[in-house]
Amino acid sequence: MAGRILLLVLFMNAVFFIVNAVPETCPADLGGKCGEDGEWEGEFFPGVPKIKYEGPSSKNPLSYKWYNAEEVILGKKMKDWLRFSVAFWHTFRGTGADPFGAPTKYWPWEDGTNSIAMAKRRMRANFEFLSKLGVDRWCFHDRDIAPDGKTLKETNSNLDEVVALAEELQGDKIRPLWGTAQLFMHPRYMHGAATSSELGVYAYAAAQVKKAMEVTHYLGGENYVFWGGREGYQTLLNTDMERELDHMAKFLEAAAAYKKKIGFNGTLLIEPKPQEPTKHQYDWDAATTLNFLRKYGLLAEFKLNIECNHATLSGHSCHHDLETARINGMLGNIDANTGDPQVGWDTDQFLTDVGEATMVMISVIRNGGLAPGGFNFDAKLRRESTDVEDLFIAHISGMDTLARGLRNAAKLIEDGSLAELVSKRYSSFDTELGAQIEAGKADFEMLEKKAMEWGEPKVASAKQELAEMIFQSAL
Repeated sequence: MAGRILLLVLFMNAVFFIVNAVPETCPADLGGKCGEDGEWEGEFFPGVPKIKYEGPSSKNPLSYKWYNAEEVILGKKMKDWLRFSVAFWHTFRGTGADPFGAPTKYWPWEDGTNSIAMAKRRMRANFEFLSKLGVDRWCFHDRDIAPDGKTLKETNSNLDEVVALAEELQGDKIRPLWGTAQLFMHPRYMHGAATSSELGVYAYAAAQVKKAMEVTHYLGGENYVFWGGREGYQTLLNTDMERELDHMAKFLEAAAAYKKKIGFNGTLLIEPKPQEPTKHQYDWDAATTLNFLRKYGLLAEFKLNIECNHATLSGHSCHHDLETARINGMLGNIDANTGDPQVGWDTDQFLTDVGEATMVMISVIRNGGLAPGGFNFDAKLRRESTDVEDLFIAHISGMDTLARGLRNAAKLIEDGSLAELVSKRYSSFDTELGAQIEAGKADFEMLEKKAMEWGEPKVASAKQELAEMIFQSAL
């Protein structure tokens, strides 16, 4: 009897925990409610107005202080320099969970399921969010917006149903900045997708990319991204690295061919990252990825999507990887985020460092802009930020930071002092011999003769502190 009573008590405790762990969804405390058919009625963000520009003196957290979409900077509107996009996965699928803790975010519209009905509700919330934020681009993974089915055919059908709604909600103005396939979360991809040791997985990944590219094209997407989160290895002891790289190249080659076959004119982008979740990812950084594309003859088919936090994980600054991509004519898009220098992983925080944003925008201006790419906020709220309005505040802060960076970069360019310092530093090459060297017409015999004639060369100061002073004066 005691045992039965104990089991009953444990059962009741379990029921109590389950009931209380699932948050109430309809009606929500924000004023929305569910109709008789279970569908959400009213606004998803009723307490949030459309975000407007109020200027640097504004104390209103739900306003732009620096981002003025129609303002012209260096001959181009701010909105055209920045081309902002919201990441569906972080904004509407982020739960706050981490390896040490359960989810902390229970948005009022969520019902605790991953059903088609819930996917459609999230999609409606997404477009209301975009409208209120004043952003007309969004990014998605296929499995973020629609659930897996029992078969690939059923999964594709689920995706089609949700995409049909997205196409309706987009209207004439909103479009995906880019779409992509989620080839890293499902257990089938534990060895990779294009680099998997299993042929069946390679084929499944190809089918998934084919479908994701089709729906991106259908929605009017401007780009398509490849992020190989599991395209790498944990140890070389059991890895044929050459074969895996060859397979990845053939996969990308087939993707480029299919893009042309369906008439998709968007840019194909590869997003470098050094590690996490693998110990070593094959597209480690911008330079490694460029070398891969060059080796396999794919430079004409792809550009790079540089994520700032990935650049710092590889030991570079974001500015470094942007410049590496830019000077090779391969800068296609930026995933705008940052990491914490005290934390050694991909924290995906919103970029709020004005100095870093200014250096980022120097690269963008030198590149002539990013179109058809832009700035996607591949960034998420901190685990402890759990209010719905935090979604808006985070994006406003990120947008204002990059807008401020744009203003500062323009100020530096218009002032000209920094450019003059750099030009003066290399002025010894602005000579007849310098021109011959840069044209490849100066051989070692010629240079030896000059060295003998001139003797010990004079070496000028690099003026780093002055360069830093000029830069800081613009912030």
